[in-house]
Amino acid sequence: MLPAQAARKRPRRPPPPAAGFRPAPAPSPSPSRAARRGGWRWLRWPLLVAIWGGLALALLLLVFAWDLPRPDSLPAATRRPAVTLLAADGTVLANQGDLYGEVVRLRELPAHLPAALMAIEDRRFRSHPGIDLRGMARAAHANWRAGEVVQGGSTLTQQLAKNLFLTPERNFRRKVQEALLALWLERRFSKDQLMEIYLNRVYLGAGAYGVDAAARLFFGVPARRLQLWQSALLAGLPKAPSRLNPRASPDLAVARASEVLEAMVATGAITQAQMEAELSRMRLPPPRAGQAGWFADWALEDLGESFPGNADLTLRATLDTRLQAVVEARLEALLAGPGARAGVSQGAVIVLDAASGAVRAMAGGRDYRGSQFNRATDARRQPGSAFKPVYYLAALEQGMRPDDLVSDLPLTLGGWSPGNGTWRARGEITMEEALANSVNTAAVRVLYRAGGPKGATEMAVRLGIEGRFPRDASLALGTGEVRLLDLAAGYAAIANGGMRVTPFGLAAASAGGRPLPMIRAAPRRAVAAEHAAALRRMLEAVVAHGSGRAAAVPGRTVAGKTGTTQDSRDAWFIGMVGGQVIGVWLGNDDARPMDDVRGGTLPARLFRDVAESLP
Repeated sequence: MLPAQAARKRPRRPPPPAAGFRPAPAPSPSPSRAARRGGWRWLRWPLLVAIWGGLALALLLLVFAWDLPRPDSLPAATRRPAVTLLAADGTVLANQGDLYGEVVRLRELPAHLPAALMAIEDRRFRSHPGIDLRGMARAAHANWRAGEVVQGGSTLTQQLAKNLFLTPERNFRRKVQEALLALWLERRFSKDQLMEIYLNRVYLGAGAYGVDAAARLFFGVPARRLQLWQSALLAGLPKAPSRLNPRASPDLAVARASEVLEAMVATGAITQAQMEAELSRMRLPPPRAGQAGWFADWALEDLGESFPGNADLTLRATLDTRLQAVVEARLEALLAGPGARAGVSQGAVIVLDAASGAVRAMAGGRDYRGSQFNRATDARRQPGSAFKPVYYLAALEQGMRPDDLVSDLPLTLGGWSPGNGTWRARGEITMEEALANSVNTAAVRVLYRAGGPKGATEMAVRLGIEGRFPRDASLALGTGEVRLLDLAAGYAAIANGGMRVTPFGLAAASAGGRPLPMIRAAPRRAVAAEHAAALRRMLEAVVAHGSGRAAAVPGRTVAGKTGTTQDSRDAWFIGMVGGQVIGVWLGNDDARPMDDVRGGTLPARLFRDVAESLP
């Protein structure tokens, strides 16, 4: 580059200021502009926090809502088919599955039912949007002060959301989802609709879902006819339905209902005078007999095979509740008194209709709550002399008659010699005398005239007596193993003229109000009527002047047979009176010997106590 060109491109310097010259100051920004800049600096950070916080919250809600169930339509109630077992008089004996009553409309219910629920569970139900922040704060404070969870902050809408869509697990994720669904429900349904859905779906204990099912189960009335105190009791159950319901804890249920009534006074739903009046009339129905559980378990066995499908069932049982109560009371009184002194800890009683086989009463032990094992239907024990009528009947078929003579002298078979106890041999006695006095040596001889052990076993099968029977002469002394129910059914054929019956506990069934067909074995001929009648007269002699005299009932014709096994490990009396067969067994589960308890003592006395209550 030339020196001249470089000189032309050099910037020109301004001349120095003159002496005393002062430059003018730069113009300052206006006051309004400075204020705007300062305000922006103060607003910028909160705005950024709000923006990013909103994005984080949206992302968090997206995470919580990712696996939410679709709430566009209410899910159908999933439930196990319900089975209701009614006694012959309509009394509820047992329930299985989930119970749902009728779908009720809010306008059909007494006003005090939703008022009670809101008073104890959600007082601001009509005003909050699905979440009650005040209620949550109050519950948090109460829980903090108590050091444990004593209050819940969930609204009725949140409870409904949980019951309809979510699992019962407790964690933060589930609570957030519950809140989101509650907000959706509040937008989708009116308050009345939400209350109606809640009342029809809420679980209230003992298998009952919805207020109508609970009202019918606990009080025997539909929800439309609930009294104020009954509404208060139901409203108190959602807190802990399994623990507070009247079936589980009557005292706790009443105490909780009192709390609900006090809450209703506090909210102005009722007056103090109304509360006191309801407290005075609060009465729960007496609990049902506890021992009928054995009958219910037996009657409800194999329902799937008898009634396939998923329909709700109502079953009418053959059980007579009055007779059942008598059986329970008499058995307990005997075991607690003379039975305890004689070393007897257990017993079982069966009452069945001789003509049909319908079971009228059943006690499978002393206390169902202590042991659900059914000694009437499942225990196999040696029947002793109570088995003798089986082969005596076979002997009658072979041509023997009650007044035929049979030797009662000692005998020995293969090194085995049956004893006769205190009986003094006479040489020859009638067949009727042998049975009436339970003479063992004569019984062995009758067994062989009846075709031996094989003939006796075949007769037992024909009568419906299943068991394990030895193939030797000891069978004459009842050394097989049978069940009380089967033995009583075998005696029914003797009582009804020779017709074999199959014991049953269900008389009728219906589903959805429509009757269902009952498949039941009809009585069929097992032995000739004249042979059954002859044996029945012989069994009357047992009670009239034989080993079963303690079973006699004044003014009634009673027939039956005693049975006692070695060392008094089992004691039986099976008898018939007034068209009914009553079977009694006493003993111990561990086969411990009793103190000289024989079939003609405590079992015969228990038979008489039950027989006296028959019409």
